[in-house]
Amino acid sequence: MNVYSNILEMVGKTPMLEISRLDTGPCRLFLKLELMNPAGSIKDRIGMSMIDQAEQRGDIKPGDTIVEATAGNTGLGLALVAQQKGYRLILVVPDKMSREKI
Repeated sequence: MNVYSNILEMVGKTPMLEISRLDTGPCRLFLKLELMNPAGSIKDRIGMSMIDQAEQRGDIKPGDTIVEATAGNTGLGLALVAQQKGYRLILVVPDKMSREKI
């Protein structure tokens, strides 16, 4: 079992599952279980990549505020990474978004 010291180390280290109970013909079928990322979706990878690239370009540094328009899981991924790296985050949600989704 892997033991991590930082939750961000877990992003993208999701397991793969080989499907063997479906007829896949001559192919092997694998599923990458992205729901097992820390914030629960593939968008964790996107949030990490967006912040890492902005840091590398020198656009942001810890303590800065990131503002992003989002309607879902990208915001969760950004929130996870921003919190862990010391950024403030403002997520802007479209006004047509249902209250249930917010």
